[in-house]
Amino acid sequence: MKVLDLGRIEYHAALEIQERYVEDLVSGGGEEVLLLLEHAPVYTIGRTRDQSSLRAHLPHVVVETNRGGQATYHGPGQLVGYPILDLNARGRDLHRYLRFLEEILIRLCASYGVEASRKEGLTGVWVGPRKIASLGVGVKKWISMHGFALNVLHSSLDGFTHITPCGITGVEMTCLEKESGSQISMKEITARVAEIFSEQLEKLLPD
Repeated sequence: MKVLDLGRIEYHAALEIQERYVEDLVSGGGEEVLLLLEHAPVYTIGRTRDQSSLRAHLPHVVVETNRGGQATYHGPGQLVGYPILDLNARGRDLHRYLRFLEEILIRLCASYGVEASRKEGLTGVWVGPRKIASLGVGVKKWISMHGFALNVLHSSLDGFTHITPCGITGVEMTCLEKESGSQISMKEITARVAEIFSEQLEKLLPD
């Protein structure tokens, strides 16, 4: 699997790159890829009639996109991962795929001494009652797109205060720097998540 570090990039530019890789895989001539990046500040929301998780007078642009889920924030200091994978060869099971993405992030947090976990009935990764990572995926003919967003630096948290993150009232967002009590390099964590993802990818193969 190819891994691309796109650095900091506007949301629409990253979406175009995703769509290009998805179309190549759908046509049978592409390759699987993991896109890792930081977004310029943006709010995104899935295609839903219920947009109550968005509030008035937001400080950044809102984009409606083709993933599942309510509103979230993306911005500098947050590591975003977009795996473009052929789920036809990996069981066609979205629930299994989401649990796989959560496991990648749980292992990543553990490598920084942070005990993260799932929360029953909710998608994402948590440290106690605090949410550290959000997930939202989409598929086209069982080719995956969108993915996960892990809050890494303290600077990644402010944008969440203007929305109801993922539509969960009263949720407290946290980040890896805060939970680990140490400074973290975005370059270092990008390399680490790429390594863990590549090591764990075979677990998505059917039993």
